[in-house]
Amino acid sequence: MYSDISHLPDPAAQPEFYRDVPMKRALAWLIDTILIMLLVVPVVVLTAFVGLFFLPFLFLIVGFFYRTLTIASGSATWGMRMMSIELRNAYGERLDGAQAFMHTAGYTLSISIFPVQLVSMVLMGIGDRGQGLSDLALGTVMINRRS
Repeated sequence: MYSDISHLPDPAAQPEFYRDVPMKRALAWLIDTILIMLLVVPVVVLTAFVGLFFLPFLFLIVGFFYRTLTIASGSATWGMRMMSIELRNAYGERLDGAQAFMHTAGYTLSISIFPVQLVSMVLMGIGDRGQGLSDLALGTVMINRRS
């Protein structure tokens, strides 16, 4: 796990960066899930509905590309942007393409194994920085976007 997070805002000294982030993260996840569903529909139609037989896998693949591309382009998915939150790496910088890929891979792994996702959700709720397992492993953090 990545441990040098000294470049990130301190939750005790700058709590505004972390205020309501777990709730905003959950709402962003809901928005992103709806958007991914909307992206899956045309894929199912274009496959002459054969995609319905592989719907969970198709949802996972479309979601992986959606999350990786949107995080790489602005350090946040569209849902995160709507909630005014963004991911930052251990140096306080926006995530690049490789970091977005790794974060999405960790997220995808965790949602594929429910107990792992449950642990990640609990960590987001109880940690002072609201980091899930992927965040802890990569040294990333979700913060409120500066106005």
